[in-house]
Amino acid sequence: MQFKITDALLEQVNTVVEANNDKEAFAFFNEYHHADIAEILDNLSLEQSTYIIKLLDSEKTSDVLMELDEDDRERILKNLSAKEIAEEVEELDTDDAADMIAELPEERQENVIAQIEDEEHAAEIKELLTYDEDTAGGLMAKELIKVNENWTVTKCVKEMREQAAEVTRVHSIYVVDDENILKGRLSLKDLLMAPTRGKIKDVYIPKVDYVYVDEDDEEVAKIMQKYDLEAIPVVDAEKQLLGRITIDDIVDVIKEEAEKDYQLAAGITQEVEADDSIFQLTKARLPWLVLGLFGGLGSVFIMGGYEEALSKYKELFFFTPLIAAMAGNVGVQSSAIIVQGLANNVVKGSLLSRLLKEVGLSLINGVALGGLVIVFGFIMQYPSAFTFTIAISMLCVIIIAALIGTFVPIILDKRGIDPAIATGPFITTSNDIFGIFLFFYIAKLILGF
Repeated sequence: MQFKITDALLEQVNTVVEANNDKEAFAFFNEYHHADIAEILDNLSLEQSTYIIKLLDSEKTSDVLMELDEDDRERILKNLSAKEIAEEVEELDTDDAADMIAELPEERQENVIAQIEDEEHAAEIKELLTYDEDTAGGLMAKELIKVNENWTVTKCVKEMREQAAEVTRVHSIYVVDDENILKGRLSLKDLLMAPTRGKIKDVYIPKVDYVYVDEDDEEVAKIMQKYDLEAIPVVDAEKQLLGRITIDDIVDVIKEEAEKDYQLAAGITQEVEADDSIFQLTKARLPWLVLGLFGGLGSVFIMGGYEEALSKYKELFFFTPLIAAMAGNVGVQSSAIIVQGLANNVVKGSLLSRLLKEVGLSLINGVALGGLVIVFGFIMQYPSAFTFTIAISMLCVIIIAALIGTFVPIILDKRGIDPAIATGPFITTSNDIFGIFLFFYIAKLILGF
């Protein structure tokens, strides 16, 4: 049965916590999965959450802390001593430990690392903190199983048993030489079938996918997604094995990137959450709203230039929102498809061929929608010239909007700018302006005002 937060559960939790009976509280919370405890803490006060974290064993609470939202985790860590944080960190894999420590102020980071009893664990965390968080080095963990190509099968099995004690889950067995250069991977089946005195160099698989330590995290995600990998080794420029990245880390990268793109598409320029301060939310949302304001003022300016036309053909005014809406909708559709294609590396061929394809698609859509407008004009008994003006304007606007929606994301991507920015207010506003201008310009040509 799926865990669910209910009022009855929260009332029970509050009763247990307020009773201040450590033994009873420990027994109560220890029955829950760490992810469920994290969900419970989201609904408690800082004082209550800190009490529970200090109450339970670090083996469980370290996982609870990693499940929490960054802001909630930061508030709880402020209430813990350096020694208490170090105890939590020692229970985590090096990648998670480095992520947690990285959220602390620099001076506190040093104090926490100094309190870690396992010197090797502390050294590995310090190494991971030197890498940019958006690179393979920032994602990787040091825990892995590696064997030397010159070992016998017997020695290999013995060494693997010792290494496995430090690894939560064994995804792959990597083979290195005496210089720690990655040579390949070892199949567990081949290892079991090999003679005990045989050498690893005779049974390992030389083909192995890997990424460099400075590789961008999005590129790592694409590689693992493409080859359906659960884990991938990380090497330096000399191909020395440094660590490995597992699929759970990549899922987090994909999720964060999707959230970022979704916010960009909505016209939010910074990563924010619903419970952030008013100032943070305003800072993230206001720039695109200002752009929309200037776009609207531009549309007003364009319409002001055709005041004579509006006085002569008042119906043009009522169709202006329709033209603007179609321009914005078509532009967003085109840009969304291109941005998705760029993210998945499926946008192939030249820019010209892509634009020609959009022209063809737009012609079909434009003719279909224009036909509906003509039928509508016939029913409403509008003059034929006026009806054809609306239909032709819509056709032209759809074509231009589709071209802009296709062209802009591709150009942004080529210049190293996140193309997701082209699926929101940027495209909508620009197409509104172009759409209204084309509408009145074509109306002027056809109606002759």
